[in-house]
Amino acid sequence: MDLGREAIAAVERLIRPHVRRTPVVALDAAEFGLPAAKLNLKLEILQHAGSFKARGAFANLLTRDVPPAGVVAASGGNHGAAVAYAARRLGVPARIYVPTVSSPAKLALIRSYGAELVVQGERYADALAAAEQWADSSGAMKIHAYDEPGAILGQVSVPLQWQQQTPALDSARVAVGGGGLIGGIAAWYEGKSRIIGVEPEAAPTLTRALEAGKPVDAPAGGIAADSLAPRRVGALMFPLAQKHVEHVVLVEDEAIRSAQQMLWDRLRIVAEPGGAAALAALLSERYRPAQAERVGILICGGNTTAVDFRN
Repeated sequence: MDLGREAIAAVERLIRPHVRRTPVVALDAAEFGLPAAKLNLKLEILQHAGSFKARGAFANLLTRDVPPAGVVAASGGNHGAAVAYAARRLGVPARIYVPTVSSPAKLALIRSYGAELVVQGERYADALAAAEQWADSSGAMKIHAYDEPGAILGQVSVPLQWQQQTPALDSARVAVGGGGLIGGIAAWYEGKSRIIGVEPEAAPTLTRALEAGKPVDAPAGGIAADSLAPRRVGALMFPLAQKHVEHVVLVEDEAIRSAQQMLWDRLRIVAEPGGAAALAALLSERYRPAQAERVGILICGGNTTAVDFRN
């Protein structure tokens, strides 16, 4: 996998017409009741299909030869929605496998993009096994949610944009599931900004991998199980994490719920649990920024029914 600046820039140019340049919001941590600090929120909730995953989906579809059978993906929900959206935009058949833990909002989104949706198994790993069987029997192209060059190269466009919008971040907090996003961010910054991973206590995937020195199975539960709970992180991103991720913070489910509520109360931002996890590390003070530290927080997904507009 070529993660040189030229390769990254080439993929970013390729997907640029198909993805949004999502905004950043600068504010003071005091707005959340914390000691004063400069915060910078990158709002990938405003990306097509509601999360950063659209970037990797388009990178895969535009850099690989898609067979007549189309594509197949397994997902907790966001990756599936992104692949379904990208496939519809590019006129490609798509079949998406999701586990029963996926949220109704994500299932509805996948269906709305016209993909064939199959709900199978309790967790992401079950859906992945079913998707791989379908790929073998049908000839469809597999698009892995995170452990694939296209996924990581597509996600690198997040920090590329972020650095253009906010050149001087001292650190960035990034939620971790399979690790494609934080792998892309780590590959871009290469230690020039401190990268801190954030995981739910119930799904310590990267934490366990760093302890073991390799990707290993970990618990896969908690409130963000449909986005941050694969059994293990990807093999491709793991060397990047070992080299460039400073450390990983674990947060409780209740802290994630509180972060969702705070985003809505103070900023009128609707984030799913996985999307709010990075902020939860700050609000719960599992991570305390140094004085004058310029802190980046990625709000990575917004596919939730947390707000009911019928009231």
